[in-house]
Amino acid sequence: MSATLVTGIGELVTFDPAHPGPLGIVSDAAVLAVDGRVEWTGPSASAPRSDADEIVDVAGAAVIPGFVDSHTHLVFGGDRAAEFEARMAGRPYTAGGIRSTVAATRAAPDDELRARLQRFVAELHAQGTTTFEVKSGYGLTVADEERLLRLAREVTDETTYLGAHVVPPEYADDPEAYVELVTGDMLDACLPHARWIDVFCETGAFTVEQSRRILTAGAARGLGVRLHAAQLGPGEGVALAVELDAASVDHCTYLSDDDVERLAASRTVATLLPGVEFSTRHPYPSGRRLLDAGATVALASDCNPGSSFTSSMPFCMALAVREMGLTPAEALQAATLGGAAALRRDDVGHLRPGARADLAVLAAPSHIHLAYRPGVPLVARTVRA
Repeated sequence: MSATLVTGIGELVTFDPAHPGPLGIVSDAAVLAVDGRVEWTGPSASAPRSDADEIVDVAGAAVIPGFVDSHTHLVFGGDRAAEFEARMAGRPYTAGGIRSTVAATRAAPDDELRARLQRFVAELHAQGTTTFEVKSGYGLTVADEERLLRLAREVTDETTYLGAHVVPPEYADDPEAYVELVTGDMLDACLPHARWIDVFCETGAFTVEQSRRILTAGAARGLGVRLHAAQLGPGEGVALAVELDAASVDHCTYLSDDDVERLAASRTVATLLPGVEFSTRHPYPSGRRLLDAGATVALASDCNPGSSFTSSMPFCMALAVREMGLTPAEALQAATLGGAAALRRDDVGHLRPGARADLAVLAAPSHIHLAYRPGVPLVARTVRA
């Protein structure tokens, strides 16, 4: 047994109902972790120092739970900087750029993809992210989707099979044949490496009926359901996500009143991806509208080379506060507890006893600084388990 006491915490955010307020904040606090799990939190003066093998003093820093980034696409080749430049000059975003990343990814050897993936993971950790999901979707052949998930599984257990990202060029004249592949041989090959299945349910990608067939095929094989929907325009994707009890429906840029009501009445999390709106100049969705209706909201980076090439959860929090109507406290909750709910995890995103001891130590006195000082590297240290 190994026990570590982190003390000298100026502000500790726990999300533990045993402590005051919605964030469960403790001032002048300490955390005792035993074998990588939270054993105790409370005032430093009451800390069980005799139980600790090691004592770490953070000298008044704020400490929060590690961020939970529930939507990333970290395994890919090439980049799309030219596309971003053109978009900033006025060309609108469509889903078509995904195909250029598919070509670059297919051409990249495993070692190149693995090295890049490890650099992205290091970025995540440096910015306070301790739990993250990784999708496939840039291979779109049986062999390439399998290898992307196999590589992703080397860095996280939260892996998502996204063979239904777009229809690849070789199936442009027969998209139904591609759906058959995604629900057949490709699913068989990817199943050992995936926890989730996802579909880009959008104009230019997959219809609602195609999405239903793909998701139900994955669910029948034991995969959890996720869905990209309502990014480029309104549609029936949110209704489908709720119908299938998806863990999360992601983007939610264009929501009807019925969509909001459906989400509020379900356990499907609305995952907002503000880095996308920043990069594509699409309108930001209203997080305020969702929260006021009673829906569960998560924030995620959607780190990918086309529409949101950021790995920074603090940046996404700042955008959510400035552009989506969230308070700093709500943004922090969405980036931690919300992300955990989107992955249907109860062991991360908070610091209640029994949780993984995943901490982000801030070079700041309060969690508010994460939105108050956008772009500043405020995560001084990230501790996982």
